[in-house]
Amino acid sequence: MVFLKLGGSLLTDKTTPETIRADVLSRVAAEIAAGRPETLLLGHGSGSFGHLHGSRHGTRSGVQTAAQWRGFVDVSDAALRLNRLVVRALLDVGITAMSISPSASAAVIDGQVTSIATGPIRAALNHGVLPVVHGDVAFDEKRGGTILSTEEVFAALLAEFRPSWLLLAGETDGVYDQRGETVPLITTDNFDDFAAALGGSRGFDVTGGMAGKVRDMLALVEAHPGLRIRIFSALTAGMLQAVLEDPSRPVGTEIR
Repeated sequence: MVFLKLGGSLLTDKTTPETIRADVLSRVAAEIAAGRPETLLLGHGSGSFGHLHGSRHGTRSGVQTAAQWRGFVDVSDAALRLNRLVVRALLDVGITAMSISPSASAAVIDGQVTSIATGPIRAALNHGVLPVVHGDVAFDEKRGGTILSTEEVFAALLAEFRPSWLLLAGETDGVYDQRGETVPLITTDNFDDFAAALGGSRGFDVTGGMAGKVRDMLALVEAHPGLRIRIFSALTAGMLQAVLEDPSRPVGTEIR
């Protein structure tokens, strides 16, 4: 099984509020249709849709006041608007795809997912339906409300589905070192060599940027030793299809 995330930076212009890259989205959908492995769980980030409102209202840190709850639902509304565009693009290329929103089933305490419903995802897979999860808001027993990244949703699903690969398709060619060159492999042994070069994220991002992403991915491969992760760019035509067909293809950065 493969988990695939389409990054918000890939699908949207993260420097401009709620701006979809329509040409990229339609091409990426076609490449998923062509290269889709037998068992796939798809997720996508919120890009300049959800992140804009999340940054404005501080939603990830907690939701308490009436104004913050309005911000919470604004984040939800924006994330769902992007999600509908993604699912529609998949349907248009013949993929039987269905949105499964984490906000409806994730139990969260102080930003940590304690449980998430896997039954609907399993049922979709069993019937040949492509389940599509996404970055989303969630009710939080301690914070009131928060935001979950797609990676956090994936992390909560790893134990149940045990994918061999987690593919992170974005706009950058991988993780860059201090010379601006792509690092082919990052492990817990060599991460410190590259940590200083990892910056934040271009544009709106409330979930940590590249530095936070790499640290989180290292934690995942430590917790799930059979898991391999690849960060790569899907801006090059044909690259996403090629990586779906052979995830071990040496492009971008592998984390293991």
